[in-house]
Amino acid sequence: MKSTAPPPDPLRLDAPARIKGRGAASNPEGRFESLAKTREDDGWHHDGEPASRPATQVTEERARTIISRNDSPDIRFEQSINPYRGCEHGCVYCYARPSHAYLNLSAGIDFETKLFAKTNAAELLRTELGKRGYVCSPINLGANTDPYQPIERRYRITRSILEVLAEHNHPCTIITKNALIERDLDLLVPMAKAQLVHAFVSVTSLDNRLSSTLESRASAPHRRLEAVAALNAAGVPCGVMVAPIIPMVTDRWIEQILERAAGAGATHAGYTVLRLPYELKDLFKEWLALNVPERAEHVMSLIRQMRGGKDNDARFGARMRGEGEFAELIRQRFRLACRRHGINSVRELGLDTTRFTPPRAASPQGELF
Repeated sequence: MKSTAPPPDPLRLDAPARIKGRGAASNPEGRFESLAKTREDDGWHHDGEPASRPATQVTEERARTIISRNDSPDIRFEQSINPYRGCEHGCVYCYARPSHAYLNLSAGIDFETKLFAKTNAAELLRTELGKRGYVCSPINLGANTDPYQPIERRYRITRSILEVLAEHNHPCTIITKNALIERDLDLLVPMAKAQLVHAFVSVTSLDNRLSSTLESRASAPHRRLEAVAALNAAGVPCGVMVAPIIPMVTDRWIEQILERAAGAGATHAGYTVLRLPYELKDLFKEWLALNVPERAEHVMSLIRQMRGGKDNDARFGARMRGEGEFAELIRQRFRLACRRHGINSVRELGLDTTRFTPPRAASPQGELF
C-alpha cells in the first residue's frame, strides 16, 4: 500500500530531511518546553547546499545518585545504571528519547548529539554498595541508554562501573548494540567464571543499509553477531535481544537472527515490539515517511492493531509484547525459532548474589583486623 502523505519539500527550511549518521531527521520541542522555535531564512543558505551535520556535544556532570530502582513487572531486573544520558547510537525507535524532555531538550537530534557523561559514576556506586541497608540484586547496564555507545571509548565510565562490580563480586547484566563490549573481556571473563555477568546484544535486522538509517551509529548487524560469538567463545554468556520488532520493517529477520545467534553460541534470547511513547511517535512516523514511504501507513496500522487502536499502549503486561493477532503471530514465531535452535528465555540467568562483599568504610586505624 502506498503512502498518500506528500513527500517532504527540500526547499522548506522546516522540512525534515535525512541526516547522514543520525537517526532523527528533526528536532521538535520537548513536551515541557515553554518556548517554541522556528527557522528563518537569513539569506546565507543557497538552494541545493547540504545542511551542516550536527556535531556531538558531551557535557560532563556530577550525578547525585547512580542506581535506579524498578518495580515494573515487565522487566526482569530491579536495579539499573545508565552511565550516560542521551545516546549517540541515534536509534530512531529508542523509547528513551522522550527522557531528554526533562533536560529541556528535544527527543530528536538533541537526544543523539547533546549527551551527558556521569563522570562520578564509579565513586557513587561504591558509596551506594557500602550503605548499611543495601540488598544485593543484579544491576542492569543499558536499561535506558547504551553503556557502550561511541563516547564510551573516551570516557570509559562503563568500564569503571564494571571494575567496582568485579571488585565486590556484584552480579550484573549488560544490554548493548555495540561491539565495543569486547574491549572489557579482561573484566568480564573472571566475572563470568564466578557467575556474576550475563550479556545481551540487541540485533534488530540483518540488513546493513536499513540499520544505517534505523540505528545509525550502532555497530553493523554482522559485527554485533561477531561480538556475541567472541564473548561466548571467551566464556562470557551472551544472548541476543531481538528488539524492537517493527512490523513490516524488521520482523522478517526474526528467525534468521535467532539462527545466527545460536551459531554464535547464544543460549538465551528475548524480544520486545516497538513502543512509541510521547514525542517518539512523531519522530518514528517522520522516519517512515523519509525511508519507507510506500509502507508507512501499513506499518502504523499494524502497530495500532497491537496497541488497542492507538499509537502506544503503556499498560504493564502489554507494552513490551503488544496484543492482538499480529502480536500473537510474532510470539509464536519467536517461540518456535527459539525451540528449533535450543535457545532459552531470559527468565533465569543463574547469577550469583551470595558472593557480594560490600565496600568497607575507610578506618583511621587502617586494616589492622
